[in-house]
Amino acid sequence: MADGGAEVEVLVRGGHPDFLDLPWTVALTQWDHERLVPMAHGVSRHVVRFVRYDNRVYAIKETDAALAAREHRTLRTLLDVGLPVVESVGFVRDRGLGEVGALITRYLDYSLPYWYVLGREAVAAKAVLIDAAVVLLVRLHLAGVFWGDCSLSNVLFRRDGGAMMTYLVDAETAEKRPSINDRLRAHDLEIAHENVVGGLLDLQAAERVPTDADPVAIADELRDRYEELWEELTRTDRFDSGERWRIDGRLRRINELGFDVEELAIRSADGGNVLDITPALVEEGHHARALQRSTGLRVQENQARRLLADIENFRARLEQDEGNPVPAAVGAARWLDEVYEPIIGAVPDELAGRLEPPELFHEMLDHRHAMAERAGREITNPEALADYLTTVLPDRPEEKRLLE
Repeated sequence: MADGGAEVEVLVRGGHPDFLDLPWTVALTQWDHERLVPMAHGVSRHVVRFVRYDNRVYAIKETDAALAAREHRTLRTLLDVGLPVVESVGFVRDRGLGEVGALITRYLDYSLPYWYVLGREAVAAKAVLIDAAVVLLVRLHLAGVFWGDCSLSNVLFRRDGGAMMTYLVDAETAEKRPSINDRLRAHDLEIAHENVVGGLLDLQAAERVPTDADPVAIADELRDRYEELWEELTRTDRFDSGERWRIDGRLRRINELGFDVEELAIRSADGGNVLDITPALVEEGHHARALQRSTGLRVQENQARRLLADIENFRARLEQDEGNPVPAAVGAARWLDEVYEPIIGAVPDELAGRLEPPELFHEMLDHRHAMAERAGREITNPEALADYLTTVLPDRPEEKRLLE
């Protein structure tokens, strides 16, 4: 019940507000409410507004009531199988406005729309954004998801160890299947190509990206990189039966790309003289899972890769300083207690929202390396952190919740 007795039906998952204090019986374009916050977001064909409840922000998308319910279920399904999507917390299926409903999702902290990244970091961001979008599309296809509307406007980006990780925002046309065939993959890729060209042309018209960027060339690069990554992750290799060691080499290459192989399809051919090897189940997050097992930290893939390298350097130094072997589990626990947590805990509250903690740690390591090169000597973490917090972080914008 809301709005002076008007019937409103909101279905919300536990642990979230009931949202009944919002003016649901009024179109979103007409809302004037104390909970509204002007968050930055991508271009959408739907009206999207953002509301704050205590320390949480939620996005509300106005759409057909039946479509809102379907998209909520799709997003929950994709989240449950470990894909990077925004968290749908509920939907409104009766607002007293006929067939008009709404989808409610949790705002993704530290997420950035593509126009912000392109506008702030210009040419350097193009390849980063393309790689991130390619990985997302490949992950969806590996999981049997046909997206049907891949575009830069329908994703959000989070910084990931100097790269980006992409999260799906709009699943209105997405469909989860046991698997998808090459025809559907090609169709999805063609949609992505067209949408990327159109989105970049719109940004150029709005003077948000440089006019010398070639939208068609960028979209072509996305298609080419997709094909390369898909080929590496799914192709069948043929080995002589005595060359089984080459299987390990293939698995290591896939791991280096940030993916794990959970199953291999192995077929004996030519009377048992050769083996056909095809990765059957491939999932991104190789380094992220390794870091979580050793430290409990849940971070993104490239951040995990960087943190794991720092843990190994720390452990090697411990062995050198103490003259005894240091087990990997002990080294990771001491790194967390003596290195990572003190650095993150030293960031002043007024700067804490500039970067996500693991990304801040990554940048601090880069800053330490640059300082050491300039000084011609080793720089300690406390030295680097003090300089970073004084000369670098204050100049970064607040990105935890990016205002429009």
